[in-house]
Amino acid sequence: MLYMMMLNWVMSTILIFLKHPLSMGGVLLIQTIIIAMMSGMLYTNFWLSYILFLIMVGGMLIMFMYMTSIASNEKFMIPKLTMILFMFSMMLSMITAYFIDTSLLTPLMKINMSSQLETTKMFKLSIMKFFNHPNFMFSIMLMMYLLLTLIAVVKITDKKMGPLRQK
Repeated sequence: MLYMMMLNWVMSTILIFLKHPLSMGGVLLIQTIIIAMMSGMLYTNFWLSYILFLIMVGGMLIMFMYMTSIASNEKFMIPKLTMILFMFSMMLSMITAYFIDTSLLTPLMKINMSSQLETTKMFKLSIMKFFNHPNFMFSIMLMMYLLLTLIAVVKITDKKMGPLRQK
């Protein structure tokens, strides 16, 4: 988990220096994969993280189509400074993650980790994790949001009006 957080931090710092939409999309895709894996490990169930990943990739595909229609012939080159910064920050984060000792953690974080282990044991006993008491409101809100989004998309793309982009 610590390595994933460090990798996410490195990707966030690299995203600041990127200018090409393709490289930004690649970094955003890597960050989405890392966050989906972290949330899957945290909840001990990968369904929610899988759904969020698919939603994010769908949005990125739409943005990719939009960017290719605007700037189709733009060249993609990786600057040397960005590559050096990526390698340096990657090595620094891996060395830092390797040398971090769990004894340096504060007692509050140790208590939080032990209580988190207890809650994961309780979640593993549950058969339907996302529809039980703590998470059922989130599931209902997600369903309502998706229904509202579906209705909005149907209203925006009316058959009488034609396509969104006209030539």
